[in-house]
Parts: sequence; structure tokens; C-alpha cells
Amino acid sequence: MQTPAVAQHITRWLHDYAATARAKGFVVGVSGGIDSAVVSILAAQTGLPTLLLEMPIRQKADQTGRAQAHIGDLQRRFPNANGMRVDLTPAFDSFAATVEVDETEFPAKQLALANARSRLRMTTLYYYGQINGLLVTGTGNKIEDFGVGFFTKYGDGGVDISPIADLTKTQVYELAKELNVIEAIQTAVPTDGLWDTERTDEEQMGASYPELEWAMDVYGKQQPEDFSGRQREVLEIYTRLHQAMQHKINPIPVCKIPEALFR
Repeated sequence: MQTPAVAQHITRWLHDYAATARAKGFVVGVSGGIDSAVVSILAAQTGLPTLLLEMPIRQKADQTGRAQAHIGDLQRRFPNANGMRVDLTPAFDSFAATVEVDETEFPAKQLALANARSRLRMTTLYYYGQINGLLVTGTGNKIEDFGVGFFTKYGDGGVDISPIADLTKTQVYELAKELNVIEAIQTAVPTDGLWDTERTDEEQMGASYPELEWAMDVYGKQQPEDFSGRQREVLEIYTRLHQAMQHKINPIPVCKIPEALFR
């Protein structure tokens, strides 16, 4: 990948899209992870107002520390970047208490709450985006958005634009190095930060990003049965996740009414 040229291309694309949309700039949710770090720098490089929004919800100290360090770094490097912290923990705690159910009766409770965190952040991003005339800028990469669906529908999947969705996670790391993302973020283990207990992306998906990138490349060309050992296992994981995520990326089903019923 021609990394410097890719960075310049995305920055120009962001600038041109904002101009066409008549938006003042961008708002990016900064988590302390690699994807949001890369996207926020690319947005800031446009020279347009870029709001870096940290939205902790019962967040671990290492995650908030990386997010704050990144925001500080960008504010020093780009005069158009402005950081803001909105602690959503009280709002989430109130919501969780309001919808409290017995977990033995509803085993999907914790997953539903994890997705609720992401949706609360999406609502917050759109609030600040609207009052400031900014585009909500997505941070999903190609593997997450189109491979295994590792995002929340109407949560972090709810955005106006998606600048790195054509890049694999490995390519995002290449961009991070090129853009001088702080070392703490470049070396951090990827996690979505949606759980009270630490759960890495690899633990949740069952495979690493390089493994999933390989599976994405061979999916549809070869079957799991064509491989053995770990490769077969990874392709089976990818196939299962990819098939399960179709409802997240396909258009919402619309019930079409027969013309005769309108007469």
C-alpha cells in the first residue's frame, strides 16, 4: 500500500465531501483505539473544525488515558482540533437501572447492554454533530464493517461518512505509523470497550485480525473443508460471522403491497 498517498487521498475525500454536504467539519468519537485515532488525524488534516469526543461509559483507566493523550496530542498538532469529554456513565447507569431484568430469564441482557452503550454514544455524536454543523465520522475498518460485522447496528455503525472502511486492520496500523499516532495506541490490544470486564476483539471473535483478513480474501473462493487445522477453524469462524452480519449491511426489508390491494 502507498501509505502516504492513501492518507492524502482520504484527507482530500473528507474535505471534498464536507464541502459538498455544506458541513463545517467533523465529529469523531475517540476511544483510545487505533481506528478512531487514525480517523481523527485524517479529519484534522483537512484543516476543517474537528471535534474529538471522548465518551466514557464505565471505561477502564488505560482506555481513557490513551484517549485523553491522543486528544492532547492532536490539539497540539492541529489548531482546528478541539477535544471534549462527555461522561456518559450516569446516563447509562440510569438506563440500565430502568430496564433491569433477571439475567437468568434473559441471557442476552449483557450483550443488549453492551450494544446500548454504543447506541448511546451514537446519539451523543449526532447531538454534538448537529448543533455544531459537523459530520459524524465513522471509524470502522473493512474487516469489521464488511467482513465479520464487528459493530453495533445503529450504534457505531450509525455514521454520516466512513473514511477507512476500505482498509483492513493491518492497513490501518500502517496508516497509524505514517500519521504518527501515539505509541500507546499503536501497541494497545484492540478492544471495543463495551463491557465491564476486559474483552479483547480477538477473544470476542475467536480469531485475530490478520487471520480474519486471510479468511476474507479466500471466502467464496474456497471452503473450510479445503483446509485443515487453524486455517479451517478460522475460515469457519469467518463464514459464521459473515453470514450472521448480513442484516447489518443489507437494506431494511420493506413489505411490498400488491398493487391490486390499493384499488
